[in-house]
Amino acid sequence: MVHEPPVVPEPRTVPRATLPSRTGLLVFQPLKRRHCAECRRGPLPLLVLEDGVPRCLDCTDLAHLVFLPSGDTALTRRSREESVLSAVVVRFNRRKSRYERQGVLVEEAALARAEQRCLADAEARRRRRVRDARRRSAQDARFTQAFAAEIRRLFPGCPADRARAIAAHAAERGSGRVGRSAAGRALTEGAVTSAVVASVRHLDTPYDRLLMSGVPRHEARRRIAAAVETVLRGWTEAGLGSAG
Repeated sequence: MVHEPPVVPEPRTVPRATLPSRTGLLVFQPLKRRHCAECRRGPLPLLVLEDGVPRCLDCTDLAHLVFLPSGDTALTRRSREESVLSAVVVRFNRRKSRYERQGVLVEEAALARAEQRCLADAEARRRRRVRDARRRSAQDARFTQAFAAEIRRLFPGCPADRARAIAAHAAERGSGRVGRSAAGRALTEGAVTSAVVASVRHLDTPYDRLLMSGVPRHEARRRIAAAVETVLRGWTEAGLGSAG
């Protein structure tokens, strides 16, 4: 069976399952050189089958349409909505033995209107992203401030700038750190203390150097546990002293 559409003598010889669903006119991209049966022009880049023979777009009153390749679903849908006259363009895939959509033919003015609608949507999405980013930033700032205040409440001797730095690090969006956990968001004492301990471990003890020298993590933590406790006790007792 010959599958190339321009040489199919009768529509019934083309397996219907191989053609896209008919939602309008159908135009073919021929795989071989074809000439219009009416005006004899060719080879034709696009053709329409009428009465089993190929005809050019001029002879079928479709030459004023412009080709929109497949790829942008929203633009294609809107172009067809805006266009009074449109056609689906297909090409036969020999390897898969089926016709595949290549794009659509639509009115040029309709395509321009569709592009404007898509651009308007893109701008609306951009503005929404900006608004969302600002809202998240404000939320993060408020949360970081609350986290720092809780650090200062639990550890009054912790310097204010250090508390802010610990809070900002722990609460960084997308980090997966303790500040982003459910407990951290709830400002539980355990979560806040864990963030402070982690900061002290890395900045106030030789923990990182021990890890780099090959000491296993649990052993490194054991070695610096007393140093961490000393810093935490100092930050806690500083507040107790001022209260007395």
